[in-house]
Amino acid sequence: MKYDYLIVGAGLFGATFAYRATKAGKRCLVIDKRNHIGGNAYCENVDGINVHKYGAHIFHTSDDEVWSFVNKFAKFNNYINSPIARYKDELYNLPFNMNTFSKLWGIKTPSEAKAIIEEQRCKYGVENPDNLEEQALSLVGKDIYEKLVKHYTMKQWGRECSELPAFIIRRLPLRFTFDNNYFNDRYQGIPEGGYTNIVEQMLEGCHVELNVDFLANREQYMNMADKVIYTGMIDEFYDFKLGNLEYRTVRFETSRLDTDNYQGNAVVNYTGDEVDYTRIIEHKHFEFGQQDFTIISKEYSVEWKEGMEPYYPVNNDENNDLYNRYKELASKENKVIFGGRLGHYKYYDMDKVIKEALNLAIDEGV
Repeated sequence: MKYDYLIVGAGLFGATFAYRATKAGKRCLVIDKRNHIGGNAYCENVDGINVHKYGAHIFHTSDDEVWSFVNKFAKFNNYINSPIARYKDELYNLPFNMNTFSKLWGIKTPSEAKAIIEEQRCKYGVENPDNLEEQALSLVGKDIYEKLVKHYTMKQWGRECSELPAFIIRRLPLRFTFDNNYFNDRYQGIPEGGYTNIVEQMLEGCHVELNVDFLANREQYMNMADKVIYTGMIDEFYDFKLGNLEYRTVRFETSRLDTDNYQGNAVVNYTGDEVDYTRIIEHKHFEFGQQDFTIISKEYSVEWKEGMEPYYPVNNDENNDLYNRYKELASKENKVIFGGRLGHYKYYDMDKVIKEALNLAIDEGV
C-alpha cells in the first residue's frame, strides 16, 4: 500500500502530525523501533499506578492552542509540580524561593534573602564567567550553588562544573515569594490515565507498526510513502558520516515497595554527592493514588553510547556546529522532513514538541 506519509517515531511529535494528517484525509503509516507507542512519554499501568517509564513527564504550557489541542484527548488533573531537593539530610523546596532561603539561612523576609544573595554574588562571582561554576556563583552565590546546584549538575552531565560551559545555566530563577510551583506556565497537570491513552487516540485511523528498525529497512520503507517524517537521531540517519553528536541518556532503577507512601512527593532531587542518582520519582503522586503500595524510580544520568536511548543533546558549540552541518544535508532532502528533539538536536518540553508538529502540519497543508 502506498501512503502519503511515513512517520518514523510514535512519540508526541509523530503522533500529533499523524493526527492532523489523518484528519485531512491523508494515509499515514507510523512506525517505531520500540514495542509501544508514546515515545518517552509512555506510561505503563501497573495495578492502577501509571508508571512514567522514561522519567517524569509533567505537562505545562502557556500556549492556548496547545492546551486546547491536548484537552481533546484527555482530562488533566490539577497536579502542580513542586519538587523537593534533598541535600544529605536536609530538605529544601524548589524552585529557589522564600521557603528555600528561610531553610538555608533562617531569614524571614525577601529583603534579608536578597541581601545575602547579593553579598555572596559579589564575593564569589566574576564579571565574565568562563564556565558553569563561575556562572552559577555569579548568579546565586556560594550557598545555593554548593547545596542545590553543584553536585546535581555534575551527576547530570558527568563532568566537573568547572569543565562545563557557562551557557548551560543562562539563569537560575530566584523567587522572593513563598511559592513552590516550579513552572510559571498558565496551564499545568497530568492527564488522567497517563499519556499513552492520548497517543492512542491521536493514532486512530493510522496504520501502526512496532518493533520496526527503519534504518535497517530504509529502502523498503522509503518507497512506501510520498513523504517521510523522521523523528530519530539526525546523525544516525546519515550513518554518522560527519561525526557523532553527543547525547546524555538516563538509566532507571524501578522498584515496587510495600508502603503506601515512600517519600511524600512525586519528585525528590538528590543534590548531594552521597548517592549517584539524580532524583527519585514516586509515580502514584502524579495522580494522587491511594494504593497500599508504591512504585519508585531512581534516575541515573549517563553518557550516551550506541545502543542506548538518547535523551537530550549536549548543545555546546562543537555539537551545534556539527548539527548545523547535518542540517545542511537535511535541507537538500526531497521527501524527508526531520522533527522532534532528536531530529532537531534540541531539547523540547512536551508542549513545544506538539507546537512544532502542529506548525509542520500547517506547512504541509494538513
